[in-house]
Amino acid sequence: MSTASKTSAGDGTAVPSTRVPAAPVPVTPAPVTAVTCLEDRAHIDRAVELDLAGGVQRLRLGPVSALAVDRTLHAELTSGHPATVLDVRVVRSWEPRAPRRPAADDSALRHRVHALDEERRAMEQRRDRLRTRLDVLGRLATDVLRDIGEGAGSGEAEGPRWIRELDRVDAERDRYGEQLRTADARLSALAAELGEVRWAMDATEEEPAELVAHVELTVEATAAGPVGLRLSHLVPCALWRPAYRAVLDGGSVTLETDAMVWQRTGEDWTGVELTLSTARSALATDPPSLGEDRLTLKDRTAAERRTVDVELREEDISDLGPVPVLGLPGVDDGGETRVLHSPTPVSVPSDGRAHRVPLSVFSTAAGSEYASSPEVSPLVTQVVRFDNRSGHVLLAGPVDLIRGSGFGGRGTLEFTTPGAPVELAFGSRDDHRVVRETEETRDTTGLTQRTVVTRTVRLHVSRFSAPGETDDRVVVLRERIPVSEVSAVEVRLRKEACSPAPDAVDAEGIARWDVPLPPGGRRTVTLVYELSASSKVAGL
Repeated sequence: MSTASKTSAGDGTAVPSTRVPAAPVPVTPAPVTAVTCLEDRAHIDRAVELDLAGGVQRLRLGPVSALAVDRTLHAELTSGHPATVLDVRVVRSWEPRAPRRPAADDSALRHRVHALDEERRAMEQRRDRLRTRLDVLGRLATDVLRDIGEGAGSGEAEGPRWIRELDRVDAERDRYGEQLRTADARLSALAAELGEVRWAMDATEEEPAELVAHVELTVEATAAGPVGLRLSHLVPCALWRPAYRAVLDGGSVTLETDAMVWQRTGEDWTGVELTLSTARSALATDPPSLGEDRLTLKDRTAAERRTVDVELREEDISDLGPVPVLGLPGVDDGGETRVLHSPTPVSVPSDGRAHRVPLSVFSTAAGSEYASSPEVSPLVTQVVRFDNRSGHVLLAGPVDLIRGSGFGGRGTLEFTTPGAPVELAFGSRDDHRVVRETEETRDTTGLTQRTVVTRTVRLHVSRFSAPGETDDRVVVLRERIPVSEVSAVEVRLRKEACSPAPDAVDAEGIARWDVPLPPGGRRTVTLVYELSASSKVAGL
């Protein structure tokens, strides 16, 4: 309710006066110009050109995302104009939602309202066109009647032409009049149906107000003039993950590095400079506290001194780098913050969906081999190896595998530094088959009472070739040999019994054969090794 007061004029009479409310502060747009997307949030930069007046003034910028973190809001003048930022804050308010097109997940009532509105708008435009056409025909009929009157007055007798023209005008007026009556009837039906649907939607659905945020800025300027302003703040509900696309073409491979960006901050990023960082701003900088770890010693029993308990343990063998995980992992950067840049401005709408942003692409020579580990899988896989020539680290992420026949599947690319070798498996070969057979014998010597376990592994490799194939294909077979960590257990490879002997055996006990196969060829590889343990060993 407004209040009024009375003031006295010069002659002593009371003059009523009304307090006028302050005019609203105009809103200056503050679009997003640069975004640094972190692992689970984003750093937003805005560049604004202001035309300041002299003195202290309050400005309103926006709208901005309502999810802006207030304590991270920072305003900085970027020009040498004599002005100072006195205060900056985010102000939020609830406002009715603006009209919008219904989304795919909206209700059927909302879709029906939108369809009726569109049809009503089109029908109103058609009605206006019909009314205009009838007005033109009415003026044309008036002109024809005037022509008839002037001709009859001057002694002209063109009865057939006058009748023909009047009939044509009347027919057009009747036809368009009928269309106008149909349009009016349809508009009336649309208005009635639209009212019923809106009533049903109001009774069953409630359109919530939208939280809108603006930045209020208080600036003091000693002189009027233009000035540049830079606003920055953090927002949640934004993240990115690396993704790749590898195309194998003969002896070369092309690797495309992309970033999958999701954001639902309530504000679209249109034509922004996108930077992707693995920094984790939410992690504390204090080192973790060390807990107490007590070690106790106890004497072994006589039975424990007489026996040595051993067991077979499975152990994963991997190079340096992150351990692969399932699902959507965090960005693995090898313990150091990595920064990638998009070469061109990008646009990411605030829809919560994944958007692919190209980062880099390179092509290089690649080596290929057909490898199989029959103990793990009976398939023969094409493995491609090449060097990382992208100029930046390749973070762990999924990679789409493309060959000459098209999409071949999806693999995982591990963390790779610039120039380091990359290994990708481009799927299995349907024209190869490997069958694995194992035998085990156990014996005990008479004098030393040592237990000897002999294991024989046979690998049968087959190649099914299409007509016209003439080249040999080398298949790399790998088989494990146990590695002993205690002196009481010995492992020995019996090369004389192997057929053929392995081409190489590494320190991890992986035996390797390079088996050439002609078209339609078959080969059998035999591996024999012994596990020898003293009588004190238990559990073998």
